[in-house]
Amino acid sequence: MVAQSLGEAYYLMGRRLHAGPVLSSPVSEIFAEKLLALIINTTIQVYRAHPSRPFSDMALAQFTTTAAPQTPSNLSVPQFLLDDYSHSTRPERPLHVPCLIDDSTGTKIFLTQLRMDIQYLAAAIFENWDFRDGDVVSIMSPNHISYASSVWATHRLGGVVATLSPFLTVTELVHHLSIARPKVFIIHSECVVTALEAAAMIHLHTSQIIVIGSPPPSGRGKSLRYLDELILQGSSLPPVPEKVWKDGEAKKRIAFLAPSSGTTGIQKQVAISHYNVINIIIQIATFNRINEDYAPWSELRFRPGDSCTGFLPLYHIYGLVFNLHFMLYAGMSLILMAPKFHFKAFLRSIDKNKITHLTIVPPQAVMLCKHRAVKNYSLSSVRYCIVAAAPLSGALTMGLLKVFPNVQLGQGYGMTESCGTISMFPVSQKTGTLGSGGQLLPGTSAKVVKDDGCLARVGEIGELWVKGEQIAMGYHNDEIATKETFIDGWLRTGDQVLFKNNGDIFIMERIKELIKVIFVFLTSACHLILVPKVKGLQVAPAELEGHLLIHPDVSDAAVIGIPDEYHGELPLAFIVLQREIASAVLKNAKYAEIVRSTIFKHVADVKSKHKWLAGGIIFTNIIPRNPSGKILRRVLRGRVKGESSELLSKL
Repeated sequence: MVAQSLGEAYYLMGRRLHAGPVLSSPVSEIFAEKLLALIINTTIQVYRAHPSRPFSDMALAQFTTTAAPQTPSNLSVPQFLLDDYSHSTRPERPLHVPCLIDDSTGTKIFLTQLRMDIQYLAAAIFENWDFRDGDVVSIMSPNHISYASSVWATHRLGGVVATLSPFLTVTELVHHLSIARPKVFIIHSECVVTALEAAAMIHLHTSQIIVIGSPPPSGRGKSLRYLDELILQGSSLPPVPEKVWKDGEAKKRIAFLAPSSGTTGIQKQVAISHYNVINIIIQIATFNRINEDYAPWSELRFRPGDSCTGFLPLYHIYGLVFNLHFMLYAGMSLILMAPKFHFKAFLRSIDKNKITHLTIVPPQAVMLCKHRAVKNYSLSSVRYCIVAAAPLSGALTMGLLKVFPNVQLGQGYGMTESCGTISMFPVSQKTGTLGSGGQLLPGTSAKVVKDDGCLARVGEIGELWVKGEQIAMGYHNDEIATKETFIDGWLRTGDQVLFKNNGDIFIMERIKELIKVIFVFLTSACHLILVPKVKGLQVAPAELEGHLLIHPDVSDAAVIGIPDEYHGELPLAFIVLQREIASAVLKNAKYAEIVRSTIFKHVADVKSKHKWLAGGIIFTNIIPRNPSGKILRRVLRGRVKGESSELLSKL
């Protein structure tokens, strides 16, 4: 790639890359900044280099490396994942290693049976609903042993899978069904009541509904079709002819309509192609050196026959792509846990199944560090733990290392719009850099845009834009939102980040979630009068939350900004106390004020004044989060405004 003489720096991604940096000709910084002011989309390009090739701290640089391994563009996801397609990053799955294990029943699904279930279910759906290319199947279910076969049977038919949370209300479900317009609606038996009400509101007939599991005790849904019955029916039907695609067709075919995080507003459905999914699998495999002998067997990060905990919801991009698709590609077993997360059951599953890999979110990290039950279980089998979906503080990382002293531990960063992953901690780091979201995956390019639209240097904060073959197609049936977020092949993440010289990325905060604090300082002018100087300062909630979580009385925390006439916004903390402290606070108002004071001082002693909890401290029973662990700050802001929520009750 040719360097641009506007202060741009190009870093092309790739783990296996050894090309050295070539510095471009120097350009006047002042001249470059004047030119950049005229060009909206001109920004610094920040790419991940091989760990042995650190970033330059200069703004004017050009780095060239090779691309990620080639991705097939004529295959569907199941053709790539389940058939006999050979790729350099793909290990061979031992015959005795199951793909899926039901933690509660012990049921094991091996690759041969998984293929058969998919074939039979696809044949039955085709027979009963005359399913065609591009038709949509919506799936509303918690994790279940039949979830994967429902997904890949749809793909075998050329269909699109719309994943839905089983905890949606009727109104929320109507919103999603109205966008997807499914031809078939697969639901878990626990979701029957909500699903039937929503289906009726969009005139989706009950004959189009398939139920996973047993009929509910209420009796509603007994007349519906059941997935196990359809698999049995399909076993006597001829197989559906295999889809044959031309080169490039996988880039145009939608595999998933996945819900966006919805942390700041109503959820959208992200259109993810088959090529996106296949590409991100290869990117992650390349980054983690899957199928390479780069270290002794005992030190390899991923090995065929390993097992991974499967409590992350499969309807969410983190669980769907990384847990389900990538772990199966890596020759591992996914241990699917009960629909509702119970921490002790989680610990028991690790102990019972000798689980080697944990994919968790910050709330589980907090519990692993603070819950008394941890010491009652053997967790020595765990060799790898990645925390994603929300930032994790350095203090919590250190706490996890005490629980898992020999683990490879770090963070990952991504979003639904990037098919789940943008960066991860590299194999060169047994423990990822504290507070870092890792390093960019191969084949990913990134640029950092400052508030004024100018270039950001390494170490400077700006909004992250990313580009790569894993970037989604856009928002389904939402042209306006797509144009605002997907721009000329780039994805505007809405996250403020900075890069370090070694390629580590640090996620500072969601731009929409930053608290803007205005401070007025009195400064001397000519030694005669005091002149007020207004300074706008930003507070990252995640920074304060990470610090609050190391307070011994705090079990969970969330910070938002509340309006203030003088300062613009002030930080306010919602605090979930440890059980014993919470009980004492309920009984003694004076003790409650003492606890508030210690928490306030905990922040004030180490943080700048504009970061103090001047907006207040509210004790609460629960921090509202989405299924991936991200804090729903809009719910908290609604509570402050007195607009809801029954989920939160002030102690």
